[in-house]
Amino acid sequence: MKANMKVFLTGLTLLLLSAGAWAQADTSANGAGSSESVAAAPLTDPELRSEIAQLRKLLQEQQLRIAALEGRTAQPATSEPTSVVSDTYVSVASPAPSRSQTANESRAQSVQSGSSDDRIRNLERQIHGLGPISFSGDVRVRAEPFFGGPTDQSLDRARVRVRARFNALADLGPQFRTGISLATGEVNDPVSTNANLTGFYTRKAMALDQAFVEFSPTKFKALDLIAGKFRYPWFNTELTWDKDLNPEGAAETLGFNIDTPFLKRIAVIGFQLPFAEVAGTSSTNKRIAQQITYGGQLQTSWALGSHVTLSAYSGYYDFRGSDSIALALSRASSKNPQTPFTGLLPLNSSSPVQNSLYATTATTVITVGGTAFPTGVSSVTNAQFGSKFALFDNIAKIDINTGNARLPLSFIGDYVQNTEACANLASILAAPASTSTQTFKQTKNAACNPNQRRAYWAEGRIGRLKEKHDTQFGYTRIYIEREAVLGNFDYSEMRQGTNVTQHRFDAYYQLDRNVQLGFTALVGRPLASTEPWLTRLQFDTQYVF
Repeated sequence: MKANMKVFLTGLTLLLLSAGAWAQADTSANGAGSSESVAAAPLTDPELRSEIAQLRKLLQEQQLRIAALEGRTAQPATSEPTSVVSDTYVSVASPAPSRSQTANESRAQSVQSGSSDDRIRNLERQIHGLGPISFSGDVRVRAEPFFGGPTDQSLDRARVRVRARFNALADLGPQFRTGISLATGEVNDPVSTNANLTGFYTRKAMALDQAFVEFSPTKFKALDLIAGKFRYPWFNTELTWDKDLNPEGAAETLGFNIDTPFLKRIAVIGFQLPFAEVAGTSSTNKRIAQQITYGGQLQTSWALGSHVTLSAYSGYYDFRGSDSIALALSRASSKNPQTPFTGLLPLNSSSPVQNSLYATTATTVITVGGTAFPTGVSSVTNAQFGSKFALFDNIAKIDINTGNARLPLSFIGDYVQNTEACANLASILAAPASTSTQTFKQTKNAACNPNQRRAYWAEGRIGRLKEKHDTQFGYTRIYIEREAVLGNFDYSEMRQGTNVTQHRFDAYYQLDRNVQLGFTALVGRPLASTEPWLTRLQFDTQYVF
């Protein structure tokens, strides 16, 4: 790995120096450039060819040195990270993204100064200073037909989607690492990284999906701190958090491996996840307040014999200021093309949100000859959930070693309850009185029932996806009452966010080390409904690099 890196760095340096030499020759010929380039003696064509020949010779000498060094004792090599085929994330290592422009300019000047050998050594030192670096990603193409559902066929469709993700991670010494991830998907939708093949062949958006720094102190290895936009540091199912959502803020993990016959590990995780900033509207209070989720999880792992492992997770998610989510969702669903979005950025949801929601709209009125006429221009002025959201989440996971490495068994059960269902009803603001220029109207999508606060997730899975020709099969039963969870952050591919009963069948085949084929069938409908079942099929081809 070290030899390959040296060859790569030497070749890269040669390319950069050659480009620089050509640039100097071109600048001199045109009489333009900086004061430094003017002061330098211009290179003639024979001189340019001579320098390139010298650099080629230097590259050969460097390769011979590397071959000679292979036999010597080098610094301890770090293990090279391996990419893992995962629909949730491809684990990688990448360079630190937070380097200032000034630092880059200074570094470029130092590389260009001195002899060619000095330039190569400088570049090597600078890259090695970043630590072990790796990149990975995946591309997935999906065909997705829908049929059934409402009798008006409003959900019938057949679409094609694509997803692309690029990840980078860098180990910055023994205690720090940093990473970034880019992903496709609509930037206003936090729970989907898919891009529909539509829009008259326009380009598909790709945005920052992760950017984090992680600290694991060597003197206290039980502690791990992470901040930025990162993967979930706590265990969850999509009953509460969609796998494509990456939370933002900070999280702290304190975990201990325990050498007892039964209890093997115990860990405590805390997290603080800001999601919106809202300015006050009172004439005496316009303070910008942070809306945030506080939470934590207790994790334990148990050995139930030589072939069975039980993992138990008990967590709590307290959403402070969830009404800002209601307002953003309501503005996103407002279809009036004459009314531009103002204030909070609209928040799109991949599936219809069914939590009880009260929205107030204002419609502009003009008066002509004493008669008021609505203009048709309206806007959402306020929106609030009937519930607050303080979720108590309990998960049990059983892993069974069947004796066949390719056929492990796992079962997951998840039960969540919203301890503050309908607790926001007393805080719902009434619609303001209408005026001569505006009329106000308040509507609700459903009455809030505090008994509709529970959700269940039962999943069984056999097989693995690691080597060529591996297979995996799974079935999941999902049941979510209306106020149990926040319906725009959970599993985005159900019939709807909450108030839903859902079945999921899936099968995967590892066609090659880096190619995976998948099939998923999702069958669901609203609770207490006679609506026909909506069937959603997904045919996936995924390449991981």
